[in-house]
Amino acid sequence: MNYTILETPIGPLLIAGDENGITEIRFPENGKAAKTEPEWIENADALADARAQLSEYFAGERSSFDLSLNPSGTEFQRRVLDELTRIPYGQTASYSDIAERVGRPAAVRAVGAANGRNPIPIVIPCHRVIGKSGKLTGFAGGLDMKRRLLELESGTRSLFD
Repeated sequence: MNYTILETPIGPLLIAGDENGITEIRFPENGKAAKTEPEWIENADALADARAQLSEYFAGERSSFDLSLNPSGTEFQRRVLDELTRIPYGQTASYSDIAERVGRPAAVRAVGAANGRNPIPIVIPCHRVIGKSGKLTGFAGGLDMKRRLLELESGTRSLFD
């Protein structure tokens, strides 16, 4: 597994991937890059496309990603993750919306759990999922980061503010 650290306005992101695509993006931990696995190899060149596209996203110059992705998860979790990629830039959907779209309208909690286990946040935009009432709910990077990402996408705030 290759990895690289990308400095971003939200802190250092760890990006990891293999020959099949990006497998993980990890948020900073206490302002520092997340820990890697011992067998991982630092290789920015192998992840150059991801680095470039994420940099463009944070600069407000990219609204969608064109990367090979290889997320782990059950079939249901992958269906949820695939549906998250269909939420347009600058828009949101509720957990119940996603449950409907994957054909399991009663599985709102399972959708929430799958969303919470998203191994490739930002690229698979789990930050665009909100509560049915419109309230911001759980996010691995914290609610402030979720708010900042949504504001970046809506054009109401720069992450550099």
